[in-house]
Amino acid sequence: MARVYTMILGGGRGTRLMPLTRHRAKPAVPLGAKYRLIDITLSNAINSGFRHIAVLTQFNSASLNAHIAQTYRFDIFGQGGVDVLAAEQTDDHTDWFQGTADAVRKQFRRLEAAKTEHVLILSGDHLYRMDYREIYQRHIESGADATVSVIKVPRAEVTGLGVLFADADGQIRTFREKPSATEDITDVLPPLALRTSWGLGDDDYLVNMGVYLFRLDALRDALADPNNLDFGKDILPRMVAERRVMAHHFRGYWRDIGTIESFFEANLALTAEDPQFRFHMPDAPIYTRQRFLPATKFVDARVSASIISDGCLLFGATLDRAVIGIRSRVQRGATLREVVMMGADYYEDDQTREENLRRGLMPIGVGPNTVIERAILDKNARIGADCVIRGSVGRPDCDGDGWCVRDGIVIVPKDATIPDGTVV
Repeated sequence: MARVYTMILGGGRGTRLMPLTRHRAKPAVPLGAKYRLIDITLSNAINSGFRHIAVLTQFNSASLNAHIAQTYRFDIFGQGGVDVLAAEQTDDHTDWFQGTADAVRKQFRRLEAAKTEHVLILSGDHLYRMDYREIYQRHIESGADATVSVIKVPRAEVTGLGVLFADADGQIRTFREKPSATEDITDVLPPLALRTSWGLGDDDYLVNMGVYLFRLDALRDALADPNNLDFGKDILPRMVAERRVMAHHFRGYWRDIGTIESFFEANLALTAEDPQFRFHMPDAPIYTRQRFLPATKFVDARVSASIISDGCLLFGATLDRAVIGIRSRVQRGATLREVVMMGADYYEDDQTREENLRRGLMPIGVGPNTVIERAILDKNARIGADCVIRGSVGRPDCDGDGWCVRDGIVIVPKDATIPDGTVV
């Protein structure tokens, strides 16, 4: 797909995912025990044959840049590659990216230089598997200036998403960004003819997936106004009024991972016997950084409905609906239920562990006889013995020493330490 240039938006602050985004960009947040969020979108693009790709970064981008550089190295005899385009000062622009559209505007000269005809713009924080050739075909056949991939969502789940109205032919006529839960949006309910042809229920609305395909000249015109800062708020509503903007109906699984609760639930959903999203598909794998880690070791451990990544050591622990990241260490007698444990960036050998203990620093991992429920343990967390860390639905947000609660989920941030006997 040499005519299509793919741009992935990865520069936002990710404030709703704090503290997971305190030291990393949102697309760099670990997912599914061994991946990162950015791997989903990049893999979709590569598997679709879209190999001219740029990732736009801005905040806390060091780990994201390193992951991309270490993972996505294309064959030197093939065409394409993944470029990281960071916010930068130029003669034309001296400030940061001010929004999603502004980020593309400030890198538009690269699109011109690439001599592309169409631009695929993607968000870097959604969980889905999609063949982008399908939206490209819809885009070309309909003669669209822009095509937006949409998915059906019941009214109860529309809040916080961009809702649109498309006519019987699928041309978008109205675009409404993130209506409130109490707002009347019946005026954008899909018409009967479209509901019938697309198999929509009476209470289904069409929401924006953050997957856009533009003709280059149409995108150039839309970005000409410097006041157009965001695709959802500015670009699309104005293009709908002036140009041919079509909807592409996506029928697969899609999840917006924008909050702590959605991130937590999306991870735990992967532990189901028949999950809606599968990382393993031989014809369309999800790629990530290749590591040379040993197989995970279980010693008297009891594990049910869990995902365990490479290089872990589980000694006499009990795990139920847990997602355990690389190099995790869980000691004897510990119990983890509904826990996302992101693992560790490095191993501590026995000598290092003993030296740390002499200095009063507990080992990385979960200590003996500790109980953890409904929690997220970020990278390199050190949790002592005989602790109780327990989140619950409806628990108010609060902050403690080395931990916090968001959306009823206890979070132990990256590199944090929880002393022996702590009760959270």
